[in-house]
Amino acid sequence: MQEPQIDIEALKKDENFQKDLKRLEDEVKTQKSIDKGYKLLGTKLAINAPEDEINEIFTFLVNQSFDILADYLTQHKGFNINNPEELATARAIYEHGIQRYSENDIKGAKEIFLVLHHTIEDNELKDAMIIHACAVMAGYKFDDFIDNLADTSDIDESDPTAFFIKKFTQPIDNLLQKFKKYIKVAEQELKVLKSDKE
Repeated sequence: MQEPQIDIEALKKDENFQKDLKRLEDEVKTQKSIDKGYKLLGTKLAINAPEDEINEIFTFLVNQSFDILADYLTQHKGFNINNPEELATARAIYEHGIQRYSENDIKGAKEIFLVLHHTIEDNELKDAMIIHACAVMAGYKFDDFIDNLADTSDIDESDPTAFFIKKFTQPIDNLLQKFKKYIKVAEQELKVLKSDKE
């Protein structure tokens, strides 16, 4: 069954839609909510909002998520992915890491993936993040990682963690074995974060 087409222009002129959009914008600003920031971003993208408005939301998502990450690292707190706000925060950090990787910022991407491995309270995502970090350390270019290591063929849109790459072309255990030497390096680098924790 085909989804009904949304009349974007009609929607933009709809008074209720405009009120809801304004309320959401206000809530994002006052509550500094990353989860609501993503809802706002989705709406703005759907109505083809001007690029500067989209960029402003992206900037908010990145800045706010890294502020929260800094607090969490100081408090030795992890991201609970069952909490929509914490999941949205981890998502913003991850998407920034992927952007860094795609721009060939090897050091930045590796550090972001390692910090997420350290802070996300979910074993499947923890393993996925260490594999991301190891792929970066092993010299996989971003396109190689996407084309040859990541398995994005069967993404479940209803899964709230669907925007994380967590399936790979090989079983996780094989990859953890393959990247064993990089995992040792990663563990050394993460000791700084862990030593405060213990």
